Amino acid sequence: MNTFYNEILTDHNLHPGNKHDLPDANYILEGVNPSCGDDIILKLRVEDGMVKDGAYTGDGCAISQASADIMLDLVIGKSVQEAEELSEIFVRMITGSISGEEAERLEEAGALQDISHMPSRVKCAVLGWHTLDEILRHPEKTV
Repeated sequence: MNTFYNEILTDHNLHPGNKHDLPDANYILEGVNPSCGDDIILKLRVEDGMVKDGAYTGDGCAISQASADIMLDLVIGKSVQEAEELSEIFVRMITGSISGEEAERLEEAGALQDISHMPSRVKCAVLGWHTLDEILRHPEKTV
């Protein structure tokens, strides 16, 4: 594993900027990875087609927690459409391949590309992203 990946993962686990409650969230959805016990509750404040704010709570392995934190850094302030596009690119990166231009759009999340070589950890990395997809595509499912 490369050093950049380890640094990003460690930083987001020790100092998660988005791991807290979000009392004014209007989209809330739990994401669970039953195979390893990762569990997050994703909370977003979406207004006028924009992800205005976001946070998560929960427990899980370093990869699931860091990936959720990185994801929120990337999508807060973006349109719902752009957040959906970024999520689709991230999942393709973890499960296959993406172009260099797409990798640039992922910013820090691109550091998690190495996980694609660790099949047992893919579900950990995509948990937050799949929860984001579900929350944005089906807001009626949210609490």
